[in-house]
Amino acid sequence: MSDENAASGGQPAQEADPQPNETETATQEATPGASPAPRRAIKIGSQREDAAAPKAKAQLLEPGPEVAAEPPPGAEGPQEKRSFPPPRLQPKLSPELEQEIAAALGDDSLDDILSGASGPATDTLAEDSRHQGRVVSMHGDDIFVDLGARNQGVLSAKQFESVPELGAVVEVRVIGFNAEEGLYHVAIPGAAADVADWTQVEEGMIVEATVTGHNKGGLECSVSNLRGFMPVSQISLYRVEELEEFVGQKLNCVVTEANAERRNLVLSHRAVLERDRAEKKEKLLGELAVGQQREGVVSRLQPFGAFVDLGGVDGLIHVSQMSWDRVNHPSEVLTEGQQVKVKIVKIEPETGKIGLSYRDQWENPWQAAAKKYPPRTNVTGIVTKLADFGAFVKIEAGIQGLVHISELAHGRVFRVADVLSEGQEVEAQVLSVDPEAQRMSLSLKALQARPESKDKDKRLADEDVPIDSPSLPKQKPSGPLKGGTNRDSGGEQFGLKW
Repeated sequence: MSDENAASGGQPAQEADPQPNETETATQEATPGASPAPRRAIKIGSQREDAAAPKAKAQLLEPGPEVAAEPPPGAEGPQEKRSFPPPRLQPKLSPELEQEIAAALGDDSLDDILSGASGPATDTLAEDSRHQGRVVSMHGDDIFVDLGARNQGVLSAKQFESVPELGAVVEVRVIGFNAEEGLYHVAIPGAAADVADWTQVEEGMIVEATVTGHNKGGLECSVSNLRGFMPVSQISLYRVEELEEFVGQKLNCVVTEANAERRNLVLSHRAVLERDRAEKKEKLLGELAVGQQREGVVSRLQPFGAFVDLGGVDGLIHVSQMSWDRVNHPSEVLTEGQQVKVKIVKIEPETGKIGLSYRDQWENPWQAAAKKYPPRTNVTGIVTKLADFGAFVKIEAGIQGLVHISELAHGRVFRVADVLSEGQEVEAQVLSVDPEAQRMSLSLKALQARPESKDKDKRLADEDVPIDSPSLPKQKPSGPLKGGTNRDSGGEQFGLKW
C-alpha cells in the first residue's frame, strides 16, 4: 500500500479514484501481486444503457422500399444498416369462395364464432320432420344444406333430377343424425334410397321398385338386384282391376317386410301415397271454401252417397246431390275410380266433413218449371212411386209431381193402388208449381168428366161425400107394440087419450 501511495504522489487512493464497486474489489483481491490493468467499469442489471432504451413497438408496415433501421439513442460509433422485407399480402378471395364462406357463417359473425358466443346447435331436429334447407356446398356426390340454427345436413345428388345451384332452397326430410360427423342425413321427400344388398334394406325405408310382372295376388318387383312382391291391396288407394298396366313402371315404395334369410321383400306403394295424402290434407283444408269447383276421384260408394278424394281429403256427395232426377243408389250415377267435377256446398271445420254436389254442374230444371208448366197445363208422365196419400209422377228428368189421393177420381178412393200402379203412364193436369220448394201438384180427375146423376144420386158425385150404401124402406108394424107395464099412464084424468 506504501508503493501505491508513492505512485500517486502520497495522496490516499480513495481520494484519487472514485470508490470502487464490489465487482472491482473482488477482481483485485482475486489476483494479488499482479500488475495493475487498465480499469474498466462493468455495468450490470439496469445500469446498462440499452436497458434504459424504450422498447420498440411492433408496427404494421405498408409495402414500400426498404427502410434503414435508426440507431438506438446513446449508441456510439457506426451502426450496421438493417432492412425489413415488405409484408406478404394474401390475394383476394374468389367470389365463389366468399359466397361459400358467407353461407357457412349464416347469421353469425366471425367474431361471435371465434369467441364462442353463438354456442353449439341446441335445436334437435326430429326424424321424419321436414325443413327448408339452403345448399351451401357440394363435394362429389354429396350435397350439404344449411338447416338453420347451425344444423347442417347431407344428401345424395342422385335424388335430384337436376343438380341444384349453390344458395338454392330445397325441401328435405330428416332421416337420422350422425353424431361423429355432426351432420343430419336428409333426403328429398318421397325420394328412394339406393340399396345394393340385403344389409342395406331396412323396414320403413323408401326404395324405387321396377314392376317386372304380375300375378293374381299382386305385382312382381325388382329393387336393384333384389326381388320383391307388392300385394294388390298395396298398389293404390283405390281398387285396381288391371294389373298389367303397371308392368314396366317404376314406383316409390315403402319396405313393409324384409327378411334376408327367407329372401322375403314385401313392398307397399299405397303407404307412400297415404303419406303424401296426409301431408297435403292440412294444406288443402286451408284452401277449400264453399262454392268452389273442384276435381276429384270417386273413392268408394255407399247406399247413402259417394266419397270423393279431392287430393288429400275426402268429401261426400249425398245421394240427393247426385242428380236432379230421383236416384235410388249411387251406382246408378257414379262408379269407383271415376274422375268427377264437384261443387263444395258445406264445410264443417270442427269435424273436417265436406259436403259436395255433383248435380250442380247442370242447370236446375225447377228454375224454368214455373214458366214451362203453368197451372191447367196438361202433362204426361210415369208413375214412379205409390204412397198412402197419393202417387208420384215423373214429368221429366228432375221434375216430379204429386197426385193426391183426392185428385185420383171424382168419387172417394180408399187405396191408391186401386187406381194406379208403378210404371204406368198417365195424363194429368198441373194444379200448381213451387220452384223454391220443388213441388208440383197434379190432378187426374180434372181431365175426367163428371158422371151424370139424378137428384137422388147427385150427392154421390160430390168429391167430398163418401159413397153410402142404399137405405132400406121403412116397414109399418103389423100388430100392437109389445112391452111396457100394461097399465094406465094417468093422462086420461087430464082429458088425454094415450
